[in-house]
Amino acid sequence: MTKTVLLLSLLISGLAFAQEDLLKDIDTIQTKNTDTSQPAFKALQIVTGQSTKLAAKNEWYIVVAHRFGDVSKGFKDFFGLDDASTKLGAIYGATDWLSFNLSRETNQKTFEGGAKYRLFRQSENFPVDVVGYNVLAVNTDLKKDNYPHLQFGDRLSYLTQALISRRFNDDFSLQLTPSYVHKNLYDPNIEDKNQFLAGLGGRYKISKRISINAEYFVNFDNHSFYKNPLSLGMDIETGGHVFQLLFTNSQINSDIGYLTNATGKWEKGQIFFGFNLYRVF
Repeated sequence: MTKTVLLLSLLISGLAFAQEDLLKDIDTIQTKNTDTSQPAFKALQIVTGQSTKLAAKNEWYIVVAHRFGDVSKGFKDFFGLDDASTKLGAIYGATDWLSFNLSRETNQKTFEGGAKYRLFRQSENFPVDVVGYNVLAVNTDLKKDNYPHLQFGDRLSYLTQALISRRFNDDFSLQLTPSYVHKNLYDPNIEDKNQFLAGLGGRYKISKRISINAEYFVNFDNHSFYKNPLSLGMDIETGGHVFQLLFTNSQINSDIGYLTNATGKWEKGQIFFGFNLYRVF
């Protein structure tokens, strides 16, 4: 009887110590999980502008982006369906903090290659996510008939952005996006060679799988012919991909074209309906 009581005592003591160790492990895991916030955005774009979300390591994304024509033209152009611009692209996550992308758009037959990289992550000790984004674009639509002295370097333009976001809670996130664009070939009568922009975008979750998004960029090119891009969108999460529906005054899908070549006026109904479709593998 004494031996039985002794064995039971040892067993209970062992279980107690094991439970205490397990609880310590759980506390440690919980501390680690709460130290780093979840991503501020579910999609890689807020609307057309980039978000601070990155592709995970070894993930491949296929991107299809489509912008119909000006809806204000009415039934004549079937509310924009007759005049569309499409972008096809791919994104690869080289690491959890670095991804590369390549795309081609029908408007101006533009190829873009870019790199997106995380500099800081929002945590208990740091208030925001900070991500860098760089793009090189090649306009292959330029012809020597129009530009007799055209060289390859004239086709190039560049974009540098700092993406700074904060996830305030499960439903609401904001992002500030200072941007710089340089164009090798430009028309000085309607735009500057070097352009500085500041963007503000946000996401508000209205259900488990749907959020409302918005973004606006101010271009400090004072004599630009083009408009400041303003876009409204909706994210719909459907299994392996995020589907984005949107309205914008900038028909171009490419990063640089979207920011610097917006032509529509919201107050006159000159807006473009479109969508972004991301499929991850």
